[in-house]
Parts: sequence; C-alpha cells; structure tokens
Amino acid sequence: MANDLSQLSFFTESYPPYNYRESHELKGIAVDLLLAAVSKVDDRLDPNSIQLVPWARGYKLTLSGVNTVLFSTTRTPFREPMFEWVGPIATTRVVLFAPTAKQLKIANIADIKKHMIGTIRDDIGEQAVLNMGVPRTQIMQAHNAHSLLYMLQRERIDMWAYEEFVGRWLIKRAAIKIDEFEAVYTLKESELYYAFSLDSDPKLRALLQLGVDRVKANIQENGLSEYQNILSKYQ
Repeated sequence: MANDLSQLSFFTESYPPYNYRESHELKGIAVDLLLAAVSKVDDRLDPNSIQLVPWARGYKLTLSGVNTVLFSTTRTPFREPMFEWVGPIATTRVVLFAPTAKQLKIANIADIKKHMIGTIRDDIGEQAVLNMGVPRTQIMQAHNAHSLLYMLQRERIDMWAYEEFVGRWLIKRAAIKIDEFEAVYTLKESELYYAFSLDSDPKLRALLQLGVDRVKANIQENGLSEYQNILSKYQ
C-alpha cells in the first residue's frame, strides 16, 4: 500500500504550535504526528505537498472534496457529519481572550452578547459564539489570528474567540507579556483531528488511524511514547 496516502490533498493553516511555517518549513505537533504516523505504516508523504492556506479556504475545499484532509480541525457535533475523522491529535480548549486591564467578567451568554468579538470565518471560535446565539453584528471577522491580536490590542474588539494554547503561543511570539491578556470564558473543550472529506477512501483513513495509534503506543528509551516526545518539543 506504499504511497497510497499521497493520493490525498492535505491542507493546513497557520495554527501554532499545532501547524505552522517557520523558515520555509512546515512544523508543529500535528505535522510531526502526521509524518510519524505515515512512516509507521510504511507509507510516504512529502511534507512539501502539504498546503498552508487560510482556514476558510481549507475548510471549504475539504467540505467539497475531492480526497482532501484538513488539520488541525476541532471535532464538534456540528461538524461531525461534514467530515470523516482520524485522530485525535490533541485536546483543545476554545476561550474568549480579553485584555487583563479591562477586568471583564463574563458569567454567561448574555454577558458575551454585550461585547464585540473577533473571530476567523468558519473557525471553531466563531462557530461556538454563533451557536450561542451571538448576533453577527457583534462579530468582527479577520483573515488570521495575528490580525485579531492587533485588533484586540487597539480595542477595535473587546474579546477574541480562539484556541487557548494557540492564542498564548501567538501572544508570546508577538513579544507581548502573556499577562496582558486573560481567558475570561471557556467556549468549548474538545479534541483536534485530521478531518477527511466525505468522499475519501475509508481504507486510507484506516491506514492513517493505524499509524497514529502506533505512534501513541510506541514507548521510547526515555519511557515516554513517541507522541509524548512530539508534544514536549512544543511546550
């Protein structure tokens, strides 16, 4: 079955530390896990074939097929029937970030609706606030997380809906003191997966799932699994 997985088109976005580009090279927890999983089933995948695209574009391409994979994708009841799933990659928590100096107190959905929220179109953060009934008039979209962080700093938005680990990574990389922003509300706790288009071959999904399972089960000399060693590189 060599090279079977190369039949698939893989899309990802800039979502560090899970997937991102640095010095013209794709890196991250999800990228490392994908390549390790492929190697565990004696298959091949050229890292250069993975396309880094804006989230909304990758989401649309994977919804419409053909033989596409999008990662890292939060698995939710809303998305469940839209894709086939391989993973999980990691646990995830989507939150609302706000400037610590504002001392915002968010106790319920009614509190959220009082504020302007920054999101990325079709991102899990946006879907979460929309599912809560937040009107679109209270949502300001941006193409990427860096733009949302900029908007939050300049008070163009009150809160930013995003994955917590990724948000804190971006704040640190922007040379901003991490205590300048705080998570004021948890929108969703879930897991990240490789999301396959519905037309994808179930044999290929099963092959990659087998590889992921083998990476997580592979205990190395330091007593940690290969997967735990991948995680430790980005913590």
